[in-house]
Amino acid sequence: MADGNSNWGHAGGAGGGAVYGLGLIGALVYYIGSATSFWDGVWGVLQSLVWPAFLVHGLLSSLKL
Repeated sequence: MADGNSNWGHAGGAGGGAVYGLGLIGALVYYIGSATSFWDGVWGVLQSLVWPAFLVHGLLSSLKL
């Protein structure tokens, strides 16, 4: 432990990728499932890629920030 190569306390970034991936799949299912035309489906795919931005925007709007 004294050699300085310990990874203690460093969780890495893999957990965030898993959460984003699950959110992406859920957003794809939601947006494509609610699409009424081809272009609504295309728009849904694009929205599902940037869903965190929509989430933060909605959160800040509801908090009036």
